[in-house]
Amino acid sequence: MPVDVQVDVALDVSPVIDNVSMERIVNCVADAVGDERARREMCIRICDADESRQLNATYRDVDKPTNVLSFAADLGLPEPAPLGDLAICWPVVVEEAELQGKSVQDHFCHLVVHGLLHLLGYDHIKDADAEEMERLEVSVLRQLDIDDPYLIAE
Repeated sequence: MPVDVQVDVALDVSPVIDNVSMERIVNCVADAVGDERARREMCIRICDADESRQLNATYRDVDKPTNVLSFAADLGLPEPAPLGDLAICWPVVVEEAELQGKSVQDHFCHLVVHGLLHLLGYDHIKDADAEEMERLEVSVLRQLDIDDPYLIAE
């Protein structure tokens, strides 16, 4: 099944990922979790800090920008319904990548994987769930030739 990912860039930045790379990420996640829903239609909005802060305040009651927000589609449509949307805050991605000594592209890919797992129902509130989600992220990122984002740089 072809992957339908729309990328909506609200900022004047050159995207760090192309459609081929996005398809590869989605397919790696779908294979890692054994869930074909990952291949459903979704939209990734690359936004600024103000938009991220507003979305975070509205939907999570946290008045600050965040790296990625996931909005699962619950449209009551017949299968295969769209999976949902991700809002990725570009300035936060750049800042975190610099602070963590990672490339912006690798960090962006990690956040797409992380957000996609949220759309599939994974969460990290409980320790055991966080460990499972991190394990899946590391496994997918390894397939994409991206280092484990949870290793502490020395």
